[in-house]
Amino acid sequence: MGALDGRVVLVTGGGNGIGRECALIAAREGAKVLVNDLGGGERGGDEGSTGPAETVAAEIRAAGGEAVANSDSVTSMAAVKGMVEQALDAFGGLHAVINPAGILRDGMFHKMPDEDWDIVIDVHLRGSYNVCRATIEHFRNQNDGAYVLFTSTSGLIGNVGQANYAAAKLGIMGLSRIIAMEGVTKNVRSNIIAPTAWTRLIATIPIKDEAGAARMEAMKEALKPEQPARLAVALASPAASDVTGQIFGARSETLEVFSQPRPVETVTAADHWTVATILSEALPKLKGKFTPIGGVGQQRPQPAAAPAQ
Repeated sequence: MGALDGRVVLVTGGGNGIGRECALIAAREGAKVLVNDLGGGERGGDEGSTGPAETVAAEIRAAGGEAVANSDSVTSMAAVKGMVEQALDAFGGLHAVINPAGILRDGMFHKMPDEDWDIVIDVHLRGSYNVCRATIEHFRNQNDGAYVLFTSTSGLIGNVGQANYAAAKLGIMGLSRIIAMEGVTKNVRSNIIAPTAWTRLIATIPIKDEAGAARMEAMKEALKPEQPARLAVALASPAASDVTGQIFGARSETLEVFSQPRPVETVTAADHWTVATILSEALPKLKGKFTPIGGVGQQRPQPAAAPAQ
C-alpha cells in the first residue's frame, strides 16, 4: 500500500529537479500523476518543449505507474484550467497539487530590470494563485484536497540579490495560510516547503571564486532534490489530514517547521505616542526583540540528537 494509492496528483515543474522527484515518488506511492513542465532552458521560464514532462511521464509508465504529460505554463490561468481538465479526463479525478515550478532572475535590487521582477512574480506567485484558484472549487466540492506549495528561506529569512524571488515566495506563505484557514471545514489543506536542494536553478547562481565553486560542489553532493520531494509527497497524502497551514523546511535529512510571524514584544503609551517618544522610549524598548539583518546563512537550529540505543 502506498501513501497515495487511488489519488490523482498534479505536479508542476515536474520535468526536472524537485518537481521531477515529486512526480516519480508520488507515482511510486500509488498516485496517478499529471506531470507538468514548460520545458524551458537552464534558467527556467524560457520557451520550452514537451520533452522533460513526457520523459518523466514515460519513466513512470515504464515502471508500471500511470502518468500523462503537459507542457503548458502555470502563468496562464487558461492553461492551468486545461491541466485540471486533462487530469479529470485521463484519470477521473484530482486530489492534490504539488507546485514546485519556478525560475530565478537574481540581481541586486537597485539594478533589477522590470522584466526580471515581473517574470519571477508571474511564475511563482501568479503561478501558485493559478493552480490553487483553478482547483479550489473542485477540492471544496469533493470535500477533499491538498496543496503543497513552495516557499524559500530567501523570503522567510532573506537573501541578498533575490528581492524578486523573496517577494514572490513570501507572498506564497500568505496565500497558503489563507487557503488553509478557509479550507478547514471542507477538508482542504495547504502547506508550504522551503527546500534546500541542488537543482538547475541553483546551478545558475554565479560562482565568483574557487571557494564558491567548492561550496557549490559540496551542496550538490549533500542536497539531493528527492529529499524535499519525499516531504512534499507525504504532505499530499491523506495520512497527513491533520497537517495544514504550516511552513516546513527540508535540508538534506533534516526536516524543520518554521515559526510564523506573531508579535514578540509590546509597548503601550500611557496617553499617546508622539514621534519624539517613539524615538526616545518605544524603539529602545522594542530593540531587544528586533530580528537580526543577517540572511539565510545565519545560525539555524541544529538537528536533534538521535536517541541512545
